[in-house]
Amino acid sequence: MPCTAKKFEAQRPELAANGYPDVDVVITTRELARMIKEAGINFLALPDESFDDPLGVSTGAGVIFGVTGGVMEAALRTVAEILTGEELENIEFGVVRGLEGIRTASIDVGGVTIKAAVANGTANAAALLDRIKSGQEHYDFIEIMGCPGGCINGGGQPILTAQQRWDIDIKAERAKALYQEDRDMPIRKSHENPQIKAIYNEFLGKPNSHTAHELLHTHYTERLKYC
Repeated sequence: MPCTAKKFEAQRPELAANGYPDVDVVITTRELARMIKEAGINFLALPDESFDDPLGVSTGAGVIFGVTGGVMEAALRTVAEILTGEELENIEFGVVRGLEGIRTASIDVGGVTIKAAVANGTANAAALLDRIKSGQEHYDFIEIMGCPGGCINGGGQPILTAQQRWDIDIKAERAKALYQEDRDMPIRKSHENPQIKAIYNEFLGKPNSHTAHELLHTHYTERLKYC
């Protein structure tokens, strides 16, 4: 994962069933790269292989989760089709894209105006929440990512040298790569993933069912701050 916070998250008691954690171990992308180098593996020379099912079946909507605004855009692709009952002609919601600290937009979905806000970085998140709590702003849909730019700039990502940071805007380049990969995917909407459809049809029943809520939903609690 690009996120070091996942290490703590995997240990949370609510992310376990019958005493067995849902996740065995979390390895950051930087740690994985080091392990590959230490093992002497020439990663670029390895032959291409398929992922184990169902991990090889994914969507462009899942890909863009890694950039600020991506979770919201992925959800909008599904919500818009559910509300309108029609297939979207253009599934890209450019109004929620961008690396600004706080981005707001009014989105028309089937005649319903959705007021949306996207924040990345904890300082920007705090500023946005303060505006909401004071009554200054109201939003129907809010996305907050802790890292500037989103997961593409997560604490577990490879660290650039000073010269590399000078030469390129790594957040912009990583975001551009994710959006291009989304465009290249054969399936670009979460609700059209055949594996997800099968899981709901055969096991979970329907979105927000009791089983789905029990297994997929979690609750966050206030935790002590480290000094």
